[in-house]
Amino acid sequence: MDGRRRTNPYELTEETPVYVISVAAQLSGLHPQTLRQYDRLGLVSPGRTAGRGRRYSARDIELLRTVQQLSQDEGINLAGIKRIIELENQVAALQSRVAELSAAVEGAAATMQQREAAVHASYRRDLVPYQEVQQTSALVVWRPKRSSEQ
Repeated sequence: MDGRRRTNPYELTEETPVYVISVAAQLSGLHPQTLRQYDRLGLVSPGRTAGRGRRYSARDIELLRTVQQLSQDEGINLAGIKRIIELENQVAALQSRVAELSAAVEGAAATMQQREAAVHASYRRDLVPYQEVQQTSALVVWRPKRSSEQ
């Protein structure tokens, strides 16, 4: 497979490759030859059929529009656009990893608190006698013995 996950093979998501190149070209406002060129350069990698025909997903079409906007409106060359796309994908992957690690840390902290509570609950309270201290207002004065009194 090309790395795209599907839980139900009949469920259509934005990642499902369903559009042939002519439809994708029409939806993105680009020429089919431009789509082939972007595929060769690795800017947009559509899914493939068993016969090696390209199939574009809704996400691919949005990416095609973004590439076109960066190229035409921002004046960025295709190599720069490819690098931008790679960095955006890397940022998304790192954000996902940070979320995973944060969840793992939270889970570990909760487990640690549970274990700490279990240890505290297991203390044997009968080993330390407990006596209630009475509060008094008595004053104790200490006077050291003098050496002549010894």
